[in-house]
Formats: sequence, C-alpha cells, structure tokens
Amino acid sequence: MTSSFNVHDAAGYEQLMGRWSQKLAPLFIDFAGLADGDKILDVGCGTGSLTFALAKAANLDEITAIDFSPVFVKEAIRRNRDSRIKIQQADACALPFEAQTFDRALALLVLHFVPEADKAVAEMRRVVRSGGVVAAAVWDHLGGMPGMRMMVDTVAALSESGRQLRERYCFQPMMQPDEMRRAFVEQELVDVTETQLMIRMTYQSFDDYWAPIAAGEGPLGKYVAALDAAERVRVDTAVRHAYEAGRPDGPRSFANVAWACRGTVP
Repeated sequence: MTSSFNVHDAAGYEQLMGRWSQKLAPLFIDFAGLADGDKILDVGCGTGSLTFALAKAANLDEITAIDFSPVFVKEAIRRNRDSRIKIQQADACALPFEAQTFDRALALLVLHFVPEADKAVAEMRRVVRSGGVVAAAVWDHLGGMPGMRMMVDTVAALSESGRQLRERYCFQPMMQPDEMRRAFVEQELVDVTETQLMIRMTYQSFDDYWAPIAAGEGPLGKYVAALDAAERVRVDTAVRHAYEAGRPDGPRSFANVAWACRGTVP
C-alpha cells in the first residue's frame, strides 16, 4: 500500500496533526463504542493518539496497532508503557492477521491517505468477528478544514501548481458526504451509521501554524518543500497575510470537522 501522507519527523507531525488527533480520539471512541475485554485493532496508529486513548477508555484485553510508516511505528513503540499494546509495521490493505481476530477495528484519520481505501475497509471487516464493529474517521478537507483551506486556497490563487494541490487535497478518498457509508455498505457491513465530529484547532501564532508545513510535513508540507526559493518567499508571505487577516500576529482558532462511520460485521 502506498500512502499520500509523508512524514519526516515525529515531532513535526505532532505539531502538524498529532496534537489535534489527540483531541479527536475521545470523540471517535465514543462514536465507535468499546466494551471491557475487547481486542482492538488500531489501523494506521501514527504516533499513538488513538492507541493510547483506547487504553484509557476501557478495560480492554488487547490493543494491536499498525502503521505503514516506520517513523510512526518507532515513535509509538518509544511512547508505549502499556503491556496490552502491541505495535508493528503493516499494510492496511493487507493486514497480517487471521480472519475474525478482533472485536473492533478502528481507523482514525487514515483512510483518506490510502489510495485503495475500499481495500482497507475490506481488510478491517475481514479481521473483525461477527457482531464486531468497524469504524473510521477522516477529515472533511473540502468543507470542514478552514485552517488548511486557508493555505490551499491561497496557493491556488498564486499558481497552477497550487490549483492542482487544492484539487488533490479537497478530493482525497472517503471525504465526500455519504462516501464512507457507501463503502461500508459495499463491504456488507450492517447497521452502518455516518456522522460528523468537530474539534477546534487553536494556534498561538502564525509560526505555530506554519512551522510543520514549512518543514515539509504532510501533503501540504510536501508541496511547500518543492517550491523554488522565490516562490517559497511568495507563498510564505501570502499565507502569513491570510492567517493574520489584517490583524497583528497571534492566536487564531478554527473549527474542524471529520466524517465518521461505523458498521457491524454480520
């Protein structure tokens, strides 16, 4: 499985997205549901935002966490202090587990970075027992991420490459209304429900917002890293102006929406 998410440094990812996925994880857990004694699979664990939140949410028997990125796996293992948690590198589209191994398979902010997202949903269904739950959440890049749209709309106004970035960013897999629900139904999951989860991303300054992107983290950072020096200055300046919106630099807060879907294995 390839991934459209690039990561260079775990600390940079935490500033870019990890701190926000930690806020989203409890809302997602409430939606997905848990029961004491469950065996859980966390698909695409990243640095462990959902993994470690699961360990606190219920008296679970076992948590298995996988990620495609060795950077994420190494950092999650480094942070782990819970003997119930096992972390390994694996492909979401070819999970290395027997059928019906888990009570629930959860994927937080992962499927939109998996080009073959339908295959990942099928694999999650395969490894969950009858009566168990498959659940996932992805950001709504088109209509629910105003802080990030601020950046992509700004660069789209500057160049053709920026417009191409915006198109890729806004229409990644599983992001459109009802798209995940249809994918779950196509995998013959039942009692499928789709909803929206919201958190706020609050930045202390433009640098707090821009530093991880400027360092090349994530898909937006990948775009910035490829710019030549002159275009980089132009983009940095334009995005700063968009962030500040005519006021002095300082805190800014954005409401951010994720689509979430769950279904039951028949």
